[in-house]
Amino acid sequence: MKGAVLFLALLATPALARESLGVFDRWGAFTDPAPLHCYAIAQPAQSGGASRWRPFASVSTWPGRKGVGGVRGQLHIRLSRERNPQSRVTLSVGERRFDLVAGNADAWAADARTDSAIVAAIRSSRSMSVETLAKTGAPFADVYALRGAATAIDAAALGCVGR
Repeated sequence: MKGAVLFLALLATPALARESLGVFDRWGAFTDPAPLHCYAIAQPAQSGGASRWRPFASVSTWPGRKGVGGVRGQLHIRLSRERNPQSRVTLSVGERRFDLVAGNADAWAADARTDSAIVAAIRSSRSMSVETLAKTGAPFADVYALRGAATAIDAAALGCVGR
């Protein structure tokens, strides 16, 4: 599985730019220099269907964005399938539920406060799932194991300190 996380990261970024910060169970941590950002990333343990791309969940730190402090702990989900544009995207982490803002195949938290709540839930849960309806109207879910996620998120945040 560690190889799959590394393979996913290789697909997600240019080959020479990325630096590995470590692999922690099902999650990897990486940094990219231009624009500087660091991220924890994983592929689903169980995917909602075959697609033309590899689905993932990531939590990123962008030190140069939105003023002096940058952006920290920003969630990004790449769904396993294109979604129905009228359908909601719901992230379930443990007992918590979050409505996400979504495009055709990507989803994010609505704001920094929700990102923080999601990351806190990830730190104390064993799994999370993203549910929506496909373009065809069929429901699907992508399920992620969270073992190693907290460590990868911390490694990614530390990877951007002092750069």
